[in-house]
Amino acid sequence: MQGSLTQWFGLEGRVALVTGAGRGLGAGYASALAAAGAFVVCVGRRIDSLEKTVAQIHRDGGRATAFPADVTRPALMREIIDRVVKDYGSLDILVNNAGTEIAKGIQEVAEKDYDTIMGTNLKGLYFTAQAAANHMIRRRRGKIINIGSLASQIGIAGSTVYSASKGGVLQFTRALAVELAPYNIQVNAIGPGYFRTEMTEPFFQDPEHRQWIEQRIPMGRVGTAADLAATVVFLAGPGADYITGQIIYVDGGWLAS
Repeated sequence: MQGSLTQWFGLEGRVALVTGAGRGLGAGYASALAAAGAFVVCVGRRIDSLEKTVAQIHRDGGRATAFPADVTRPALMREIIDRVVKDYGSLDILVNNAGTEIAKGIQEVAEKDYDTIMGTNLKGLYFTAQAAANHMIRRRRGKIINIGSLASQIGIAGSTVYSASKGGVLQFTRALAVELAPYNIQVNAIGPGYFRTEMTEPFFQDPEHRQWIEQRIPMGRVGTAADLAATVVFLAGPGADYITGQIIYVDGGWLAS
């Protein structure tokens, strides 16, 4: 068997769309895909944040553009994906990254909180995948990468709604992988462990809790965006063409321990 790294992992000529690409891990996914050669469409609510991601990609020699949008509006996401296909010729890779959390105990969770979390983490992810799949099915090729969480596998007090949403992402990934397999579309998920981002910052405000998290991780540290770069590029590329329905946890050994 012969091949090259470019053959297995290169994304030259591919068009990728990343939701929640304006900050944190989403910006990291977008940068990693661009570094591998993909043209990246950065989607998120705040155009100023998206433009920062795009500017960084351009400084690094990559190609990207920004589309402001709210993933909780399925009709808008369909419109954007249709436009991407029209303007750039295809949509080869979708990274369903947009997510939110409202950390509250079950007695404090309001219906509005529930709808906000589920609307972004599960409904938005579902219908964005649907819109992308419509085009991928016609081309009989595509990669859908959903972003899950350790919360789909462990119990986290104060995160009941978030955990339910991420459990849904896990099972949706498996079901969609089976449904789309006949069309040569691979559907997988990445489950980040503890990463310090704007969304997770409340977990790190208490020094004792931060120390507990770091000590609980076998590798002794929280993750960084760089720790996820190779995983998203691998799942997006031809080297993962026979991998589907899988959840890859990038957690420093948390689940193993």
